[in-house]
Amino acid sequence: MNGISGLTERLEAIIDSSFDGICITDRDTNTLMVNRSYETISGLKKEDIVGRNMRDLVRDGVISQSGSLIVQETGEPVTLHQVFRNGRQALITSSPVRGADGNLEMIVTNVRDLTEIYHIRKELMHSRKKRSLLKQEIDHMQREYLKPDLVAEDEKTLETLEMADRVKDLDTTVMLTGETGVGKEVFAQYIHSHSQRSGRAFIRVNCGAIPENLLESELFGYEKGAFTGADRNGKAGMFEVADGGTLFLDEIGELSVPMQVKLLRALQDQEIYRVGSTKAIKVDVRIIAATNRNLEEMVKQRTFREDLYYRLMVFPIHIPPLRERVDDILPIAELYMEKLNRKYGTEKRFSDVSLRLLTEYGWPGNIRELRNVVERAYIISPDREIRPESLAIFGSGRNPDGRTMYGGQKVSDLNAFLREIEKKYIEDAYSRYGNVRDAAESLGLSPATFLRKKNRDISSDSR
Repeated sequence: MNGISGLTERLEAIIDSSFDGICITDRDTNTLMVNRSYETISGLKKEDIVGRNMRDLVRDGVISQSGSLIVQETGEPVTLHQVFRNGRQALITSSPVRGADGNLEMIVTNVRDLTEIYHIRKELMHSRKKRSLLKQEIDHMQREYLKPDLVAEDEKTLETLEMADRVKDLDTTVMLTGETGVGKEVFAQYIHSHSQRSGRAFIRVNCGAIPENLLESELFGYEKGAFTGADRNGKAGMFEVADGGTLFLDEIGELSVPMQVKLLRALQDQEIYRVGSTKAIKVDVRIIAATNRNLEEMVKQRTFREDLYYRLMVFPIHIPPLRERVDDILPIAELYMEKLNRKYGTEKRFSDVSLRLLTEYGWPGNIRELRNVVERAYIISPDREIRPESLAIFGSGRNPDGRTMYGGQKVSDLNAFLREIEKKYIEDAYSRYGNVRDAAESLGLSPATFLRKKNRDISSDSR
């Protein structure tokens, strides 16, 4: 008896240590035992359950339904969704335990807590709904407001547009940061065109393109006779021309420290002095600035004034590089191709492999480089379908996993190089999908073409 008693104790200890809840009833669905996990999940105590019949527990609302009752009636295992009084939800599986004679002796119910899973699913559904509403709002905004050149398909671009949308109706100073060629001017125009100043001038000044000795007169204007060669009638500066509108100061990090002082005074006082004049001119200008430089580091190095930095950084918006906005690449490329087709009455398009290469290239020159690559490919491609050999992008591409794809290779045989790329895609696709049909479909090929190319590569390797 001691051996049986010890074994029983060990079995009870094992059941009690189970992560899932366990409830055991007799053939009449009277509760014999429950473990600690069952108490935790259900919020009930052993003394509230053990010895009671499942019919009574369901009738009193202690549990929502009983798998044990169903097993007693059907003799078959059953899985149910259970809701307890504490609000927790569980998946229960009740199974019959039969004796040597085949008759029902006990019913064992396994209870798995699903509360956290349901909570996560609810949050996920809420997040998807929120994202769907945001996408609908952005789609409407694109149809109604965006310039055709402003493509926003990638989630990061949509987030950047949402930031711009928050500040467009205000006169707040905006600082656009990002690498060269990411489209800072396009975003500046978007903010202006949707602001209360949209009916007034949008003036762009490239602070890095105007010689230092002319920049002050360009920004603030000059009086007649202010310097040799000056217009005898004097000239209004960009601040005056932009009065009531928006002044876009591009490449503001290129300003010299003396010019930074004069610009700061104009921004603080909302007035300017023409070169050669002591008379202040009041101006009402909204400032949008842009730079591809690290102004914070320049402040530390004392090459950019700290007070001007804080004056400009009221509402910074960072525009991600094109390599981080992968979903924008093909829409932008196809937009530029469509413009060229419309302009010259042609119907050129990219091949599937060309489109794949465009998405995997690193685009160090961002959108500006993409536009140039598209135009060059359009010009040099002799056929309607633009193939990879017409794309001038070899040298710094990247794979989706971030590894260099072309960098460091000297391409002496372009056809062989392209065959290697094609071979890699075929191998990756077959490895990913495990069958010819799905792998071929992922690459836009027929199964016969995919198999022919795959066998060709195997034959070349064996040689």
